[in-house]
Amino acid sequence: MGVLGISAIYPRKKPSISCKDAQHKVYSYLLDKYWINFGKTKRVHVPKSNQVWSGDITYIRTSSGYIYLSAIIDWHSKAILSYKLSNTMDTILVTDTLERALSKYPAPAFFNSDQGSQYTSHKHTDLLKNHNIQISMNGRGRSIDNIVMERFFRTLKYNYIFINEFKNIKALKEGISSYITKYNYQRFHSTINYQKPMNVYLNHLKMIA
Repeated sequence: MGVLGISAIYPRKKPSISCKDAQHKVYSYLLDKYWINFGKTKRVHVPKSNQVWSGDITYIRTSSGYIYLSAIIDWHSKAILSYKLSNTMDTILVTDTLERALSKYPAPAFFNSDQGSQYTSHKHTDLLKNHNIQISMNGRGRSIDNIVMERFFRTLKYNYIFINEFKNIKALKEGISSYITKYNYQRFHSTINYQKPMNVYLNHLKMIA
């Protein structure tokens, strides 16, 4: 099978996907107001779509090496607004993902990410500033600050990636595309009253149009 293509493998050691660049500005976390008390814990509550987007990168370990998935999620609707797969984890990966989202949907009020050099790069931050988007970044070592995206990636991996094999990179891309389409348009999400993520997102856009 190594000759034919690739297959998903449970990760042994997570590769470093969030390396800081000392020359880049790190922005403060601006989303504390969207965390509300829920008993002894806190939960995210964003009342409307397009208030907060967040981006992140995860890896898919295959027999041919790592493939990197960049994605953007809307915090209220939980809809995946854009994604891109690449065998390189660079600034182009995240800026292309952001440009795709902005070409299809109105700009959000906030965009959150980790402090990785891809997101702190001038190319990415300038793109956000040019669309009047406020830049928010996780606290150091606080992946929980981006919990909405973290949960999506976990669901993707355990419900799909880890239980499937892919003959080649094309098959992986087709599989991810199919999964995200079903997630957006067919899956009922408990945190949005068992509605479908993209339906919630698009219905909000209609309301403000």
